[in-house]
Amino acid sequence: MSRIGKLPIEIPQGVEVTINGQTVTAKGPLGTETVDVRPEIKVEKQENSIVLTRVNDDRKSRSLHGLSRTLVANIVNGVKSGFTKKLEIVGVGYRAAMQGNTLNMALGYSHPIDIVAPEGIKIAVEQNTKITITGANKQAVGDIAALIRSKRPPEVYKGKGVKYEGEHIRRKAGKTGKK
Repeated sequence: MSRIGKLPIEIPQGVEVTINGQTVTAKGPLGTETVDVRPEIKVEKQENSIVLTRVNDDRKSRSLHGLSRTLVANIVNGVKSGFTKKLEIVGVGYRAAMQGNTLNMALGYSHPIDIVAPEGIKIAVEQNTKITITGANKQAVGDIAALIRSKRPPEVYKGKGVKYEGEHIRRKAGKTGKK
């Protein structure tokens, strides 16, 4: 039995969960999220929790059990409290600013980089170098954070670039001069 898959998902106060066949919908203060569960997994609502069980014990069902439980738990937690990713910009002259719904960044290129926040994602900039991404969908928050980081990933010699908060950049020694 999957250790993660067999755990029940508690439904917090203020969140309404509906199960329609293999579709699970969670509605809460931060919006509505939906996930389709594979037919190898059975979804049941019991009193104040959701339980996912395998239809049979073959390899495919076993591999999807923990994944399905985590996806359902993510939408339940997302509509209640949301998810956050924080990025830091390191480098002289590197900065970010919000212009309406668009993140405008100067990252050392000859042109500014503009990223439009998708529906349901909020981007905030503090001190021109700290970017906070919040939203109810964990995957969308992670995708936008990865997109922003990919515009100038941190480099190993000077450590300049866009990095996740708390990310450790493994530094390399530069060339040594001739003697």
